[in-house]
Amino acid sequence: KEVHDEIMVGVGYIRVSTAAQAGEDRFGIAEQRSMIMEYAEKNGIQIVEFFIDRGESGVKENRPAMNELLFGVTGNPPIECVLVAKSDRIARDMKLYYYYLMLMEKKGMELISVSEQMVDDGSGLGGIYKALMLFVAEQERKNITLRTRGGRMQKAKGGGFAGGQPPYGYGIKDGDLVVVYHEAKVLKKIYELHEEHGLTAYRIAKLLNEAGIQTRKRGMWSSGTITGILRNKEFYEGIYKYGGVECRGDYEPLIVDGAWQI
Repeated sequence: KEVHDEIMVGVGYIRVSTAAQAGEDRFGIAEQRSMIMEYAEKNGIQIVEFFIDRGESGVKENRPAMNELLFGVTGNPPIECVLVAKSDRIARDMKLYYYYLMLMEKKGMELISVSEQMVDDGSGLGGIYKALMLFVAEQERKNITLRTRGGRMQKAKGGGFAGGQPPYGYGIKDGDLVVVYHEAKVLKKIYELHEEHGLTAYRIAKLLNEAGIQTRKRGMWSSGTITGILRNKEFYEGIYKYGGVECRGDYEPLIVDGAWQI
């Protein structure tokens, strides 16, 4: 272990995006923390705090931990540097990266990527290297987006669920739609009240709330929620629509030939 006469005071910043489960992130939280701590120990930097953004995209500007780091940290003694495992943990968008870099420099904080040589020898090459690294990260993000979108569209064309929030009455298991039977029973009641008894969405919501039946998120029903469910009848009949694709869905329909299957 190296011995340093002066100890720098720094913080660590860690970001794991929403696509981490799908393999976009190469670094998990534990690995990023370990890399930062190892670098800090070798280079005489005292890490006094970690700022961690969980489930935040690298192109999103408004992040809780980043906001706290940039606008909430006062520090005594002052924070001299911000350590990250890799530069794209700060941002995958070049403009956003340099915006953050400018804010850090205004606060007297140096940004250090522990896995990349961010050399600045006064010739401007350090800045060029930074720009190149961020350009590569940005292109990688665009390619991931294109591959993901293409994969979802291909799945939708085969009737498979392409992602997003599953409609009320269904859940996700191993990437496929499955019936949630206690929700399906509520669905059937909603359609019966509307189609057989002529009740409005407002009246149906009121009856469900009075009966103590909660929404999926354990909240109160609204006329807007009921209206959305009633407009989604084709889905419950087995017709899946996604991004201009319309086909027979690869899931169990709740309505077949006009009859509920529960």
